[in-house]
Amino acid sequence: MFGQSILPAARKMKDLEKLMDMSYEYIVLLDSHIGSLKALADLARAHGKKLLLHADLIEGLKNDEAAAQYLCQVIRPAGVISTRTSVVQTTKQNGLIAIQRLFLLDTNAVEKSYVLLERTKPDLIEVMPGVIPHMINEVLQRTGIPVFAGGLIRTGEDVESALAAGASAVTTSNRELWRQYEGENRR
Repeated sequence: MFGQSILPAARKMKDLEKLMDMSYEYIVLLDSHIGSLKALADLARAHGKKLLLHADLIEGLKNDEAAAQYLCQVIRPAGVISTRTSVVQTTKQNGLIAIQRLFLLDTNAVEKSYVLLERTKPDLIEVMPGVIPHMINEVLQRTGIPVFAGGLIRTGEDVESALAAGASAVTTSNRELWRQYEGENRR
């Protein structure tokens, strides 16, 4: 979907600024503050970037349907990532890329997630942690929804294992991996 192996994830303003000079089209903004969101989204757009916002990590913004409406209609990122079903559904209704974050805690949590995913039908699923290749493949096979892997991705081998397991891309805040995979297009 994204045409890039890595979805670089910025945690700090310095990281986001660094991404403005890199060739990645899609980027993820993790930790942010509601007061700076509009300016950050405008900065990304001005540099031709498609911003994926992590709604759960926006300081000062309650993670609910109203917050999702605000993000979709005022901030207008390319997409929104959340663990919250209502946020994912609202994002999808607004025509943005809706990404459901799924934590692989145990078998019970995973099974409950499958039921949830059947109802919400997000555009993509982010599997956390992304270093469990057989689970990436299972989620992809069980849902038929494209998956990307995130969390605990530390090496190129981690990236390659996730991609080989069927992940469409890998999210990482590791700058070294950003540099290693910059410019690499997939499929």
